[in-house]
Amino acid sequence: MPTVELNNIRKVYENKVAVEGLTLRIEPGTMFGLLGPNGSGKTSSIRMMIGITVPDSGTVSLFNKPFDRDALKRVGYLPEERGLYKKMNVLDQIVFMGQLRGLSETEATRRGKQWAERLQITEALPKKTEELSKGMQQKIQFITALIHEPELVIMDEPFSGLDPVNGALLQDTLLQLRSEGKAILFSTHRMDQVEKMCDAIALIHRGKVVLEGNMRDVKNAYPRNRVEVVYEGDNSFLRNPVVEEVKEYGGGITNIKLRGDGVTTMPDAQPLLADAVRNGTRITRFEVKEPTLEEIFIERVGGNVDA
Repeated sequence: MPTVELNNIRKVYENKVAVEGLTLRIEPGTMFGLLGPNGSGKTSSIRMMIGITVPDSGTVSLFNKPFDRDALKRVGYLPEERGLYKKMNVLDQIVFMGQLRGLSETEATRRGKQWAERLQITEALPKKTEELSKGMQQKIQFITALIHEPELVIMDEPFSGLDPVNGALLQDTLLQLRSEGKAILFSTHRMDQVEKMCDAIALIHRGKVVLEGNMRDVKNAYPRNRVEVVYEGDNSFLRNPVVEEVKEYGGGITNIKLRGDGVTTMPDAQPLLADAVRNGTRITRFEVKEPTLEEIFIERVGGNVDA
C-alpha cells in the first residue's frame, strides 16, 4: 500500500507552469529523493502533496486514500522556510508544537527532551530561539516535525545551514526512521546527499520529471565511463584518444570521462592506465566509476539550466 501517490498533477501560477504531469509513488520504509535545481518545482509539488495548495489537475492520495486533511495527522513536514518563534523558550516551543499535533503537555515534554538528547541539543532547551545558531534552530525544527511520530516524513532542504557533523547526525536519524518503516521524502538540490541515502528518485527540471525510478536501476542505465585518478608526474596520458573530458580538482584528483556510448561500445580504461605506466607517471588511485546523479542530470538537461 503506497504512503503517497501523485498521479499526473499539474500546477500553474499565472503564466508560469510550476509542475507539469508529475507522477510518483512512495512506499512505506522508503527514502525518496525529489531532486532538481532551485525553481524546478520541488516545493510546489510538496505543497500540493500536503494540501497547502491544490493541483489544477491530477490526483493526490495519502495512505492509499484520496487526499483528506485528517490524514495530515500522520504526516511530519519540515518546510524550507523556517518558522520558529524567536522570543520563545526552546522547550516551550517544542511542547507547543507537540500539543498542536495532539499530544498532551506531559507527553510532548517527555518526547521533546528525548529528541533533544538524541540530537545533542539538551543544553539549548532553556534558551530562546534567537540565541541559537542557524544549525541549532534547524535541529529544533526537525524535532517539531517528528515529535508526533508521523508515518510520512517530508523534508524540504533539511540539511540547509548544517555543518558536516550535524548533517551526518540528521542523516543517521532519517536512515533510522526509514528502518522503522517510515516513508521519507526529502527535497534538495544536493544530489550527492540523495545518492547516498535514497532508494528511489524523481529528478525535476522546469516542472517536468526528466528522470525517475529506483536508484540502482537509474544508475545501472548509465555506463561506468568515469575514471577518478590521483597521480604525480607526466600528464600526457590524459591526451589518450579514449578520453572525452578531463576535470582537475584540488588534492591532485582528476575526473575523466571516457568515450563510448555505453550501449554498443563499453568504455575501456585500460589504454589510459597503460599510457600512464609507460610514461612513468606515479598513480596512487585509478578507479573506474559510474556517473554521479549530478553528472546524469547535467547530461539529461544539457546546458538548459536556469541560473
